[in-house]
Amino acid sequence: MDPLSTLWETFFDADSMREALPEMLTVGLPNTLILAISAALLGSVLGMALAVAGISRTRWLRWPARVYTDVFRGLPAAATILLIGVGLAPLGMQVWGPNPYPLGILALSLIAAAYIGEIFRSGIQSVEAAQLEGARALGLSWGEAMRLVIVPQGIRRVLPAWVNQLIALIKDSSLVYFLGLLASQRELFRIGQDYAANTGNQSALLLAGLFYLTLTVPLTHAVNWIDRRLRHGRQAAAPADGDDDLDLALPGAAGGNQR
Repeated sequence: MDPLSTLWETFFDADSMREALPEMLTVGLPNTLILAISAALLGSVLGMALAVAGISRTRWLRWPARVYTDVFRGLPAAATILLIGVGLAPLGMQVWGPNPYPLGILALSLIAAAYIGEIFRSGIQSVEAAQLEGARALGLSWGEAMRLVIVPQGIRRVLPAWVNQLIALIKDSSLVYFLGLLASQRELFRIGQDYAANTGNQSALLLAGLFYLTLTVPLTHAVNWIDRRLRHGRQAAAPADGDDDLDLALPGAAGGNQR
């Protein structure tokens, strides 16, 4: 058989995609969003705590943050998910029953926090020291200066890198299937895998990949637009006809133009 025909029939079969589409929309997409958004929120909070601890002058805060970052950035994501999801499964059974989502979200959050913490730390440290000194000179405490002046500027500077990590987190959510999911708990990738295994056709997996593209590509362009607006601001509106004449009028030429 022609290789191109084989490739087309294996990955681009419209009937296989049409069969998997309803379940991906009603089950896979919501579960993927629950995993990714929950882990992103928790991971960002933990990451900010790690960033502040990592730049602290107190050694007992700084060194644990660095060790945590090194460990969770060095471990494969699958190993961390299995370590948390399987190792803490008995505790999870006692607290919320046979639902792997809380432990899956916890594992993804711990992974994301290590990366997001380094992103936030680099952004905070990129802010000029004069900004902190000026804030302190105005009477702000160190904590107030960090919270109101330094941290907002640092986050703005690393916004694209932060969103890139969120995109990676959306894709890493597919690894939660290692923990074993019920039919109603499957995310996009797992549904694609099941259809591919049942039909012998990989088109459902390609469809799952297209869903991931639909989630991540608009997010990338949106954050790039926000970043441009934050860096350059709104363009000044063009002056109306006749405004230039008023702007060029000499002081005192008309009483209303005097400053």
